[in-house]
Amino acid sequence: MAASPHSPNTAFRRLRGAHSPAEFAAMVRRAAREIGETVSCDARYIGRVESGEIRCPNYAYERVFLHMFPGRTTADLGFFPRESVRGRSGRRTAPAPPVPVHLVPRSKESDVLRRAFMAGGSATVAAATLGFTVPGDSRRPPSRAGASEAAAVEDAVRQIRLLDDRHGADALYRRAAEPLRAAYALLDAGATRQSTEDRLHAGAGELAVSVGWLAHDSGRFEDARSHYAEALATARVAGNAALEAHAFSNMAFLARDCGRPRESVRAAQAGRRAARSLGSPRLLSLLALREAGGWAGLGERKSCEEALARAHTEFARGGTGEDPEWMSFFGEAELESLESRCWAALGEYARAARHARRAADLQDPHFARNVAFYTAELAGDLAHAGAPDEAAWAGDRVLDLLTEVQSTRVRSMLATTARTLLPHQRSPRVAAFLSRQAAPF
Repeated sequence: MAASPHSPNTAFRRLRGAHSPAEFAAMVRRAAREIGETVSCDARYIGRVESGEIRCPNYAYERVFLHMFPGRTTADLGFFPRESVRGRSGRRTAPAPPVPVHLVPRSKESDVLRRAFMAGGSATVAAATLGFTVPGDSRRPPSRAGASEAAAVEDAVRQIRLLDDRHGADALYRRAAEPLRAAYALLDAGATRQSTEDRLHAGAGELAVSVGWLAHDSGRFEDARSHYAEALATARVAGNAALEAHAFSNMAFLARDCGRPRESVRAAQAGRRAARSLGSPRLLSLLALREAGGWAGLGERKSCEEALARAHTEFARGGTGEDPEWMSFFGEAELESLESRCWAALGEYARAARHARRAADLQDPHFARNVAFYTAELAGDLAHAGAPDEAAWAGDRVLDLLTEVQSTRVRSMLATTARTLLPHQRSPRVAAFLSRQAAPF
């Protein structure tokens, strides 16, 4: 089904006034320099905002716009709330409705959690705790968990995912361990109803996957493996196929990154078996891509291509109401990125670069971590494909983004690209990138 046309951002267009898009972009760049931000705003970016393609700016642009128009909010500038567009295509005309928390009113514990998470700045994030487990607090978890505690655990998962988009994993991992311990303490305490216990199992398991991902993205692979295994055990105890499929998906991803491609294939296939009854073609598409990555790592081109074909077939069936909430990140951009990694593993770097470029172009710009990751992939592919100047240009874009994103994984990718580019350091552009990349963060 074709995407709906964009809904123009008329409020932002009015603010531009009589200035041309290029003139206004220059004003944005000047305003950014005034507050120490780095943005590469041009007429095309202004056009994308005014057309409604960019429904929410990334955090750097948000700070610049609010500096340019003091007293206004992002809503006054015609933008949608960040939470309403997380993982959604910027081409839709209206924000997705908020995800209901089983019709349970937001609890006091959940509000405490939100305030604790959101109190942090861009360099550090405040301790993320459930309200009833603040360190040093004399209070104890309730003897039996109720709906409010289940809602607090679910909210913790959402907040971690939102903050991961903003800060990257490095700023969050150690802080996120506390709500995970609290969630499993609630499971040990038991629940007042079976339906609440089911929610707690699902919430604790999803929290374990989320914390595992933070460990994974920050290079703590053994910690990630432990958290994913904890999530899988929770899924099997509760008979929760959706959680089981999620755990296997991440385990497949981790195995690939750890250089265990056969394990990656097996985990992806196990996830596919768990997901068959869930009615989510997009989930099956993601698992097929995980499997394809494993086959590529084994050098099994035919099996990789077959898995990629399944992934595209399932993806083309579109989203459904059965798609898990955690899959909000999985759109065209992620599909292109995962396929790019397959071709890179098979040594087809020019083909990989085409897919990585599409991934970076398709990604909503306010997901700074994902844009940084996809562009780092592009830089590496271009370096291997014999395009050193283009690779250096892409690497510089990533370094710009790392002012607001903390990801060991992305930094490691850039370091690998820099080593690949060393033989080309006589090029001024490559030399500038290598010098900048080697400087302390």
